[in-house]
Amino acid sequence: MNHNNTGTRSARIDFLRGVAIACVLVLHFTLAFGLFDSPLGSLLGRDAIKAIAFNGNYGVTIFFVISGYLITSGILRRWGSLRNIDARSFYVMRAARIVPSLLLALAIITVLGVLDVPFFNNGDAKPPLPASYFGIAILSILTFWHNVLMQSAGYFNYCLNVYWSLSVEEMFYLSLPPLCLLLRRTWLVALVCLAAVVTGPLYRAAHAGNELFFMYGYFACFDAISIGCLTALLAPQLALPFQARRILRVACGMALPLIYLRGIGGHEIFGFTAIALATAGILLGAHGESAPGWTTGKLGTPLRWAGRQSYELYLFHVIVLAVMRNFLTRAEVSYAMRLPYLVLFVALSALLAMLVSRYVSEPANRALRAWHARRTAAAVVLRTGG
Repeated sequence: MNHNNTGTRSARIDFLRGVAIACVLVLHFTLAFGLFDSPLGSLLGRDAIKAIAFNGNYGVTIFFVISGYLITSGILRRWGSLRNIDARSFYVMRAARIVPSLLLALAIITVLGVLDVPFFNNGDAKPPLPASYFGIAILSILTFWHNVLMQSAGYFNYCLNVYWSLSVEEMFYLSLPPLCLLLRRTWLVALVCLAAVVTGPLYRAAHAGNELFFMYGYFACFDAISIGCLTALLAPQLALPFQARRILRVACGMALPLIYLRGIGGHEIFGFTAIALATAGILLGAHGESAPGWTTGKLGTPLRWAGRQSYELYLFHVIVLAVMRNFLTRAEVSYAMRLPYLVLFVALSALLAMLVSRYVSEPANRALRAWHARRTAAAVVLRTGG
């Protein structure tokens, strides 16, 4: 759910990320306040609302694929090959992007949680957890095993539990540089990624009855990130002509909503694989493509903006939602209020994400990267005796 660290942006990828974060926002709002008993529910019907809202975890799968694609593309662009990756620089750039705004989000949740504010504390835990679990949960997020903690404790903290996907993604990237440096050859790294792609459905099949495992486990999700990595490795080699890229992009763009609306239920094993492959097809079709389209025009502007702010939206939308739940309960939000409340939720989340991005994420990212560049330059001078 992070920005492209290479300094370049793709309007199509931003649009796709915007779609993914929209799926997540709609899911979490619907879980909190419901949309069945609303004008939208009356218009579309219960089945349509269920299909649109309750498959939002597929949006996270889309993020995983995009992230794998962008990270691998960035490595190739910056260092020329996987074997030449500078692990220290890689980790600094990852930390510069994810840590500052994450620390802010965790600080807010910690303060309100310690004050025992509902939806910020561990009030979802059944049976109740000891107070020490709050500190353990914060530590698990910062060290990227919160999904594992959830698998043992269940859904225990409304705000913190959303960050399971960050644990999955960053654990993958902690492992990537050592893997590249150890194996040295691109085809061996690709082979490991293929092994992860095969392992994903097998792991989900073994845990199909428990969503804490088949949706949140490392091996349940590494396949989607690996598919993104493989797409980045494959795209330059294929060098598809313009028309082939367009056909692939359109075909996968049509398949993606069909797979999404078919749902997770009953497709726990291969549904995530199908979503990941459709996303990869769109990325492959968009690789090197700058021709305008409706996703890059005015109609796509809101979703492209959301895609650019997707990490901040991911971190802070749940804080907005928790605050809103403290003002009005689900029962207190009437039929007529549900859509305005949804609009308010999206607007407040967007505003907070924009402020965090402008005044925390971007300045901190630039400052940390500049600091690292100075340190690297100074080290080169010392080594060369210049």
